[in-house]
Amino acid sequence: MPLLAFQMLEKKIERRIRLLEQRSGLSFLDEMAFIRSWIEKPISMGAVTPSGKMLARAMARAVDPDAPGPVIELGSGTGALTKALVERGIEPSRLVLVEFNPSFCRLLRTRYPEATVIQGDAYRIQHLLGDLLREPASAVVSGLPLQTKPFRQRTRLIDEAFELMAPNAPFVQFTYAMVTPIPKRAGHDITAHASALVWQNLPPARVWVYRKG
Repeated sequence: MPLLAFQMLEKKIERRIRLLEQRSGLSFLDEMAFIRSWIEKPISMGAVTPSGKMLARAMARAVDPDAPGPVIELGSGTGALTKALVERGIEPSRLVLVEFNPSFCRLLRTRYPEATVIQGDAYRIQHLLGDLLREPASAVVSGLPLQTKPFRQRTRLIDEAFELMAPNAPFVQFTYAMVTPIPKRAGHDITAHASALVWQNLPPARVWVYRKG
């Protein structure tokens, strides 16, 4: 098949998938993009597929839409959690989306043109956002695969995140594990609260909310 004809067929198929998504609420292209990235770099991905609606909503509920300041999302992927934050009442212009995958960044900029999309390593949040934010963040919501990272890298991430956040602002993290992805440390005034298991997600997941006074 000639290249031009193949490209036209590809666009036609994509349009039909988008139409089906609009009718059914499914996101086949997002699922395919996630699976492709997971195959290429499985350790860097928090999940094989985007977060389910119920998990995304559970995470978004931990964010107060009336609290002033930007809302930072780490590991935004294709925007499943981003969508839940917007539905929660967060104005897209307040969102700072950090994503390592360039393809996902392009997708996020298309879907949320008012948001600030940063392509880079979310585990270096202070380096990425330290000079960008004009006021403390009202929340940090993370879709990163923290359990795959060393203890020191996890603790450094949350320490840097709290430096960018307002007092008592939530750091929200999901995990498939039964234990906290941010282990407690002596002498640190960080509180942690875990949700019940979100059974509707596949696999079931739990939401942890951390705060520092």
